[in-house]
Amino acid sequence: MSETFQLDKIETVTRAYLMINCEDGSETHVFDELKTFPEIKKAEMTIGRHDILALIQADSPDELRDIIAMKIRKIPQISCTTTLVCTESRA
Repeated sequence: MSETFQLDKIETVTRAYLMINCEDGSETHVFDELKTFPEIKKAEMTIGRHDILALIQADSPDELRDIIAMKIRKIPQISCTTTLVCTESRA
């Protein structure tokens, strides 16, 4: 007998990886500012197309959107971001 998938028994954690591009020379300042946000679980300075990779965790997609739009993208030295949203489900 196969088990039926039960949507009401799934706990969802919303996470996103944010790839950040900064104005030239401001990478360290932006990195230090990002580390002050409790929603940023990990941040790494990178070499390549993007300057910083940050892992953000939120309780909902709406909260995640607000963190990115109202906090992170308000840092003046950030020129561009790319967001990769991940949802992890556990039964």
